[in-house]
Amino acid sequence: MPRLIVTRGADEGKQFNISGPTVLIGRDTAAKVRLLDTEISRRHAELVETSEGYRIRDLGSVNGTHVNGRAVQDCLLRSGDRVQVGQTVLVMVSEGTRKVSAPSLAEKINLITGQVTGSLGGTVVSRLGEAEGDRLISRAGQGEGEWLKRALGNLAVMYETATAISNIYELDKLLSRLLELVFRTIDADRGCILLDERDQPQEPDAAAFSPRAVYWRGGLHGSPPPGVEAIHVSRTLMDHVLRRKEGVLVSDAKADERFQTAPSIVRSHVREILCVPMRGRDQTVGLLYLDTTRETSAIDFLNPANVGTAFQEDHLKLAMAIAHLAGLAVEENRHYLALVQAERLAAVGTAMASLSHHIKNILQGLMSGTDVVKIGLADQSIDTISQGWRIVERNQKRIYELVLDMLSFSKDREPFRESCDTTRIVAEAVELLAAKAKENGIELVHERGPGSGVVLADPEAVHRIVLNLVGNALDAVEHDQGRVRVVTGKTVMADQVEIDVIDNGPGVPDEKVEEIFKPFVSSKGNRGTGLGLPVSRKLAREHGGDITLSKDQLGMTVFKLVLPVASNL
Repeated sequence: MPRLIVTRGADEGKQFNISGPTVLIGRDTAAKVRLLDTEISRRHAELVETSEGYRIRDLGSVNGTHVNGRAVQDCLLRSGDRVQVGQTVLVMVSEGTRKVSAPSLAEKINLITGQVTGSLGGTVVSRLGEAEGDRLISRAGQGEGEWLKRALGNLAVMYETATAISNIYELDKLLSRLLELVFRTIDADRGCILLDERDQPQEPDAAAFSPRAVYWRGGLHGSPPPGVEAIHVSRTLMDHVLRRKEGVLVSDAKADERFQTAPSIVRSHVREILCVPMRGRDQTVGLLYLDTTRETSAIDFLNPANVGTAFQEDHLKLAMAIAHLAGLAVEENRHYLALVQAERLAAVGTAMASLSHHIKNILQGLMSGTDVVKIGLADQSIDTISQGWRIVERNQKRIYELVLDMLSFSKDREPFRESCDTTRIVAEAVELLAAKAKENGIELVHERGPGSGVVLADPEAVHRIVLNLVGNALDAVEHDQGRVRVVTGKTVMADQVEIDVIDNGPGVPDEKVEEIFKPFVSSKGNRGTGLGLPVSRKLAREHGGDITLSKDQLGMTVFKLVLPVASNL
């Protein structure tokens, strides 16, 4: 199934599976590829399924659609194409990715310049279009001569094996896909892949291998037909392959004395066996096992006299090549999982350290307030009790806000939307912070700009965003000299409402602009959790908006909150 992977933009890292006759791209809630980039139109572009693949068509968007750096209106997408809409870049990925070899070194090629006086005529005896290579591989040489059919058949399997390895990231799905490809070329009846499940294997040990993928010819989706016995794999054979580090082809398992002690193999009428090691870069990580049986073998069906074999030496070589690619893929998958686990542990450690430090400060505040209350109770002083209780309440509020931020940041949520006026919400937030501004000698001004400020959003979430931005601005400016302006209702585009929080503080260095939106990054020291801005931006993006930081012409710091108007959701 083709998919789009976001490699740059607000949705970086997201993947969208593409299916169906048409797929809408934009900010609209009905869009299957819904993006949070504010420079993208609600109905920006669409993917249309055709016999050649998916075509992308621009739907009259404001900023246009670009494919591989070129503005397009209607374009056929190939695997690897880069699609840019707004500030978002997506890469098209589908099965059958064609890899272009690296160019030769320029100094090793002498290009002769000359003028062609006529066409290449009689000396050219055969011609093929440039698209024929892909057709020959993908169709395994259908309609060609016998030699070319066989050569291209094996090449096609290797080509699809490499494609599967590059496109399938879940290990069990990858191994099942590889078995399916093996059965397209090798006339086996049953097969399985076994992996060494030890974390750090030292010596080969067949007992450490367990099955991870299995396939039966003639079964539904590779599952065993009704009444068919399980596959019996000889440990003796596995030990031989692992110990000698070689693939083997057994032509007559029934006559081989080594298998006489395995009655299940004899009862299953196993005739031919092919077993090869799956070696990665450093060690053997698994085994590929294939066999044929007397009852179900296609060769037996065509030749009751039991003449001929299903497995040839070429099949052993092909299986070894595929097994090596599979072994490399298993290693890469395990390295990737180890890296992800290490990154998760590092992230958890960073989060725990940051939160522990902040929680410790809150607890110290609670203990201080409790101590003051105790003193007031002992002295029977209402003023002292009131003072201590205010400290306790302030730190209770900090705990509540911390937990709320952690819950908001921990998972994606679909906001509960209702029509609300951002001008009124901002007015309430400014009113709440007016006392703090006055106490510190900071001028806090609310300016109502032109245009309607009505949005379809969660009013509580918008209130939290504005409260955080204005609170940060008050913390950033100097006491008795600070000035904070909040401008609402200003419409930068026909379908967006803008809220600007402007302050005359020192600002944020250019190299740290993106840093401040990362979790646990705070410039407030012990007073900040480092979650306020990341949570605010996350809430804004869940509403189809965003928060950005810039400077105006006077050098003032401007935090810009953009939300879509109610009629555009």
